Amino acid sequence: MWVRVLGSAAGGGFPQWNCACPPCQAVRDGSRPARPRTESSIAVSADSRRWFLLNASPDVRAQIESFPALHPSRGPDGSRTVPLQAVLLTDAELDHTLGLLLLREGGGLVLHATEATRDTLHGGTSLLRTLETYCPVEWRPVVPGAEVPLAEGLSYRAFDVPTTKRARFGSASREGRVVGYRLTDERSGRALVHLPVLQELTPAVCAELEDCACLLVDGTCWSDDELVRLGLAGRTAREMGHLPISGPGGSLERLAALPVERRIYVHVNNTNPILLEDSPERRTVEEHGMEVAVDGLEVLL
Repeated sequence: MWVRVLGSAAGGGFPQWNCACPPCQAVRDGSRPARPRTESSIAVSADSRRWFLLNASPDVRAQIESFPALHPSRGPDGSRTVPLQAVLLTDAELDHTLGLLLLREGGGLVLHATEATRDTLHGGTSLLRTLETYCPVEWRPVVPGAEVPLAEGLSYRAFDVPTTKRARFGSASREGRVVGYRLTDERSGRALVHLPVLQELTPAVCAELEDCACLLVDGTCWSDDELVRLGLAGRTAREMGHLPISGPGGSLERLAALPVERRIYVHVNNTNPILLEDSPERRTVEEHGMEVAVDGLEVLL
């Protein structure tokens, strides 16, 4: 299985256009080692020819251009062929779905999403209804717990990720608002778990991480009060649907003990000090055997 991190930042990217927090200032002026990042998305393939996106960020065009394996080719008859086969959505957040509108020129789109996500995109944000006026959209229902063949040698199982975050659209009580994906290379049995949104490491979620070869996991905030302390928001990380990295019960404490070969933070917010490569927080993460994703990171499983 080939995996490419197309974007490793949370909503707004890094630096965020309207933010002057210490990490954003540092990456702009070069005062400390830090690399810019686009918004969270990955690409996965079983043969390095046919690719699947997990989430479609607003930066999807630049992300495709930065990765030659996703570039189109021209057939003998002059027709265009694109390697992108489908998009798998973890939720209906704008940061994970706005890029769908930028894929409308492909002549059609295959979209894997839960019923809750589809309903939000259709009747809530109306993004799906807008997209359908430009191109055909084939919806493949995502049912948590079901094994789904994705391509020859590649399958996935989605799993529910509980959240108490207030839903801007749709019902807050519905299951399937947020899912993670466990993708398995059926030839080797090795698995990748993509979990960019995580509020709590429940026993059910932890069970999905067991024995996976690589975990791409929510690294939005370092501390629960990060945004509140910086005066950038009135809610904590947990209240916004994200488990912080540090502190008692934080993801670092919980994940460091799991028997997973590679554990990589993605969906990192621009305020998170782990984006600064010389920060003590970054050093702590690495000392615990965790990595911090950068755009363009490739993993072969």
